[in-house]
Amino acid sequence: MTKKIFTACLGTETNSFSPIPTGMDLYRRTMLVRGGAHGEKPNVFALPLIVWKRRAQALGWQVVEGLAAFAMPAGDTTRSAYEALRDEILADLRAALPVDGVMINLHGAMIADGYPDAEGDLLAHVRRIVGPAVPVGAELDLHCHLTELKVASVDAMVIFKEYPHVDVTDRAEELFTIMEKHLTGRARPVMAMHDCRMIGIYPTTREPLRGFVDRMTALEGKDGILSVSLGHGFPWGDTPEVGTRVLVVADGDGPKAQALADRLGREIWAMREAIMPPFKTIDDVVGRVAGHNGEKPLVLADTADNPGIGAAGDSTFMLRRFIERKVGGVAIAPFWDPQATLSAFEGGIGARLRLRIGGKLGPASGDPVDATVTVKGLVRDAYQPFGKAMTPMGNMAWVRIGETDAEAIDIVVNDYRTQAFAPECFTAAGLDVARCRGLIVKSTQHFHAGFLPVADDILYVSAPGTGSMDMRQLPYTRVARQVWPRVADPHGA
Repeated sequence: MTKKIFTACLGTETNSFSPIPTGMDLYRRTMLVRGGAHGEKPNVFALPLIVWKRRAQALGWQVVEGLAAFAMPAGDTTRSAYEALRDEILADLRAALPVDGVMINLHGAMIADGYPDAEGDLLAHVRRIVGPAVPVGAELDLHCHLTELKVASVDAMVIFKEYPHVDVTDRAEELFTIMEKHLTGRARPVMAMHDCRMIGIYPTTREPLRGFVDRMTALEGKDGILSVSLGHGFPWGDTPEVGTRVLVVADGDGPKAQALADRLGREIWAMREAIMPPFKTIDDVVGRVAGHNGEKPLVLADTADNPGIGAAGDSTFMLRRFIERKVGGVAIAPFWDPQATLSAFEGGIGARLRLRIGGKLGPASGDPVDATVTVKGLVRDAYQPFGKAMTPMGNMAWVRIGETDAEAIDIVVNDYRTQAFAPECFTAAGLDVARCRGLIVKSTQHFHAGFLPVADDILYVSAPGTGSMDMRQLPYTRVARQVWPRVADPHGA
């Protein structure tokens, strides 16, 4: 029987401590698509909508795609922007009625002025419009806030399993399969959740979490278990339900789902310290680079200044320390500085310029660095790959402090705020990464898949910044419940 499916997307990853507001213009610059017109280079958060449309049409089902909106991570979304985007999606849904099912792609860590769980609010409105009998499914980023309201508002929810997020389309396929079974009467999904009462950042490329993710996946499709997810949470979101949670979707058996969620949640709690990456100080990594003679460069993740978690991407703490210690053979990208980028383009390749670099967005960005540079490369409208998507970097300029490869510090400045996903954030501007001893990437983990083949080693750096990894000191005002590592045993508190 032919079905009619409504799809839409709304999200951003809100860093409550970011100095950058999230308004409607940031959504326009990132992704604001109507009617499914995603073009040849769709945003990564558009990919689930494309998967769902393909799967539905292969079954002969009708698809109505509402608004697809996503903003580059920054601070709280303004009330007017959130309400306008939400209301447009709801109007699109009402215009599509009657529908047999709804599938929404969200990030899950969106906070708006007056809405500490903005996407939960959207899902609750969707549920009120379609009623209890119409199946609603949602796909979320694993850095979501897995709230009670979100879970109560949908029939099935699937969360990315991998960090870096190389499985966006895989999870879209998984959710569609569950929803198809539900819509055709072959399954009755029920969900259960376990609160681990933890905050942290957990790469899935390292053990023991790598093995845990593989065990989650192996549980699916057996003994009535439809899906298993670990919502890592987003520590920099100041919202009451911040933290790590396990979600299980079972076929009609709520107690079974709860028992499995509880068991897996206890496993995560037991490995809480081991799944956090080992962070190095800035001086640690400067010393490593100074003594490095490997065939490949060391890759240094400036985790606190990752635009992908809402930071500006213009902090100078690592740059300044390499200059002070006179350690060269190092390159940094992508370094968000529209003014420096414009000046480099004005000067042209080969120009010698005095530039004030970075440090423009407040104390979390550090002080600006004043340096004489040589413009080495320029490129307009550059892109870098992220999984199956191409992400914009804007105009990019490669500028060099110093002369020879061995002594130089190379900086790739750009005018589109984004994190490092792949070596193209260097090479697009003409820089050969193989000639460097160290590559500093403005990213936390999404760089990993792209840079692993070119890296001698990957080091996570605990530098100052908006995305500080000192979870004990995050200045929460809305979080009343106890979470580790802010307290040693939140379960007993």
